[in-house]
Amino acid sequence: MRENRFLLIGMILVLLGGCTLAPAYKRPVSPVPGHWPTGAAYREAEPAAAPADQLPWREFITDERLQQVIATALAGNRDLRLAALNVERARALYRVQRDELLPSIQGVGSGIKERIPADLSSGGHSKIAEQYSVRLGISSWEIDFFGRIRSLKDRALEEYLATDQARRSAQILLISEVANVWFTLAADSENLRLARSTLETQEASYNLIRKRCDVGLSSDLDLRRAQTQVDTARGYVALYTQLAALDENALTLVVGTSVPPELLPPELDGVTSPGEISAGLSSGVLLRRPDVLVAEHRLKAANANIGAARAAFFPRISLTTAFGTASAELSGLFKAGSASWTFAPQIAVPIFDARTWSAYDVTKVEREICVAQYEKAVQTAFREVADALARQGTVGEQLAAQQSLVEAAAETYRLSNARYAHGIDSYLSVLDAQRSLYSAQQGLISLRLARISNLATMYRVLGGGAK
Repeated sequence: MRENRFLLIGMILVLLGGCTLAPAYKRPVSPVPGHWPTGAAYREAEPAAAPADQLPWREFITDERLQQVIATALAGNRDLRLAALNVERARALYRVQRDELLPSIQGVGSGIKERIPADLSSGGHSKIAEQYSVRLGISSWEIDFFGRIRSLKDRALEEYLATDQARRSAQILLISEVANVWFTLAADSENLRLARSTLETQEASYNLIRKRCDVGLSSDLDLRRAQTQVDTARGYVALYTQLAALDENALTLVVGTSVPPELLPPELDGVTSPGEISAGLSSGVLLRRPDVLVAEHRLKAANANIGAARAAFFPRISLTTAFGTASAELSGLFKAGSASWTFAPQIAVPIFDARTWSAYDVTKVEREICVAQYEKAVQTAFREVADALARQGTVGEQLAAQQSLVEAAAETYRLSNARYAHGIDSYLSVLDAQRSLYSAQQGLISLRLARISNLATMYRVLGGGAK
C-alpha cells in the first residue's frame, strides 16, 4: 500500500514537473576577438579596479550637481518610465503563462425549472420539473506530458527577462545621455564666455583704430577689417547663446522636468570630471552588457518556442472533472444520497495538419534570426568599446598639443598687435593672429568636452552599473 502511495506521488510529480522538447540551449560562439584592439591609438590594456557593470553611477559621476540632475531624470524621464511599465507587463504575462500549468478550479451552482407538456411527458400529463446542483470541479485542464505549456512558460520568462534588461539598458543610456547633455551645456557656456570676451576685445580694437583713423594714423581699410572682426564676434555670441538655450531645452526633455539654475553647469572649468574607467583585458565583459543580454534572452525564448512547436506533434491530454451535489428539490441539495460526480479525460491525437509542420519551420527560422541578432549585438558592442578606447588613448595627446597651440597663438597675437601699434606690420597680420587664437581656443574647449564625454560613453558601452 505504501509503495502504491509513493508511486502515485511520483506520477503526480512527473506530471507537474513534466519535460520539454526544446533543444538544449548553447550560447553562440562570440564573433569578436577575445581581446581589445592594440596599436598606436590605444593605451596598454590594464585590468579594471572594478567591473564597469558593478560600478554604481554615483561612484562614477562625482559632481554633486550632476548627481542631483541624474537622480531627477531617473525619477521623471518618460522613456524610462515606459520601459519600467513594459517590464511590469512582461512579468504579468509570464505569470499568466506559468499559471497555465495549474488546473482551474471552479465552483458552479445552477438551477433549472421547466414545464414539460403532456405529449412529452412519460406519464401523459404535463408537469413542472426542477433540478438543482452545486459542483466544484476542473474544467478542461491540459496535462502537460510533452512540455508544450512549459515551453511556452519558458519563452514568456525569457521575454520578461529580456524586457527587464532592456529597462536596465535604457537606464544606463539615460545616465550617459543626461551627463553628455550637461557637459555639452557646460562647453557651450564656456564658448559663450569666450565669444563675449572676444567681442569685448574686438570692440576695443575697433575703437582704437577708429581714433587712429581720425588722426590719419590708420587707413579706412584697417577700420573696415576691424569691423568685420567685431561683427563676426557678435555672430558667435548670438550662436552660442542659442546653443546654450537649446542645450537647456534638451536637458529639460531628458530629465523630464525643468532643471533649477543652481544645478546647471557654469563652464567646463567648474565641472568635476567623472572617474577614469578601464575596459579590462578581455572583451568577455561585453556578454554582460544589457543590450547583449536582451539579444541572448530573446534567443533563449526562440529556443523554447521550438519545444512548444515540437510538442504540437504529440497527443494532448486534458481532464474535466467535477464533484458536488444534485437534487430535484432545492431543499434536498445537501441530503444524504445527493452526491454527484463526473470524470471526463480526453486525448486529442494529431493525424494530419500541414500548419503544424509550417509552424515548426517558422520557429527554427526565428531561432536563426535571433542568433544573427545576438551576434550583431556583440559586434556592435565591440565596435563601440573599441571606438571609445581609441578616443581615450589619443585625446590626452590631442589636448596637450591643442594647449600648446593656444599658447603659441596667444603669443603670436600679442606680438602682431605690438608690431602693428609701432607701425612695423599691417593690421592684416593682427587679423590672422586673432582668427588663429580664437579657433585654437574653440578647439581646446571641444577637445575638453570630447574627453569628458568619452568617459560617460565608456561607462555606457561597458554596461556600467545603474544602481
